[in-house]
Amino acid sequence: MKKGLFTVLIALALLVVTVGIAGAITNGEPDNGRHPYVGLLVFDYAPDSPGWRCSGALIAPDVVLTAGHCTDGAVAARIWFDEDMTYDNVPFPRYPYGGPGSGAFEGTPYTIPEYRSADNPYGGGNGLPAFSYRDVGIVVLDKPIKKKVVGEYAALPEAGLVDTLMNKTGVDFVGYGVSEQFMEYPGENPYDRWIGPRIRLYAPSELVSGEFVHSAEYMRLALNPGGGSGGTCFGDSGGPDLLSGTDTVLAVNSYVTNINCSGVGYSARVDIPEVLEWINGFLE
Repeated sequence: MKKGLFTVLIALALLVVTVGIAGAITNGEPDNGRHPYVGLLVFDYAPDSPGWRCSGALIAPDVVLTAGHCTDGAVAARIWFDEDMTYDNVPFPRYPYGGPGSGAFEGTPYTIPEYRSADNPYGGGNGLPAFSYRDVGIVVLDKPIKKKVVGEYAALPEAGLVDTLMNKTGVDFVGYGVSEQFMEYPGENPYDRWIGPRIRLYAPSELVSGEFVHSAEYMRLALNPGGGSGGTCFGDSGGPDLLSGTDTVLAVNSYVTNINCSGVGYSARVDIPEVLEWINGFLE
């Protein structure tokens, strides 16, 4: 995962080599088969060297949609669709990040060319949201996954769908990110405060709509457990933001604005015509 400012603001991707824990949507509940096409992704920064994990949605037998900051810099990827990927539940021999017996589907990551482009409308560089412009990635699996394995696939939206949605439109979060904030000792690393098992969780949220400076590229979503909304946090990067009650992906989780994963979060829209064109190029 990127360091400095990126670590705080994009940190929906979770380093598996330094943290080793995983979990789920904040203020969520077990998915219980609602979204079988959402999986846990692990990316290698070098051959056979796992570096970070994210979430993603299977949109075709061999294509997984996720975030660009998850695929960026990765040389390989693998995904699981088990609801509970807690380390102790992986069959022996234990290969929690891939390998024989892990149940992983291997694949190759691709990042949309515009991701973090220097000529993006936000000016490039490390500021928000320049560092995550067009934050969309794809993993092409080595072998197609038959529909009977996952039951169904996620669906892409029509171009411009997000622009037609009213304020407080329901959005469903699904992912494997951390779920509980806990600090045992004062002064400890704030990233170590987040814990939780690797379980696919679901939580309802809502769109915070209206025009804002980044609305052409991002969805702004409520992360307010006190108000009944679920949230996204570390490890939920790339997970789908679904139009409530449907399998239609409106956006992928991109970044949160504070270490507490609260307030509002921002997701990269996939209903942008150029983004849809790039994604559809892998479906042909």
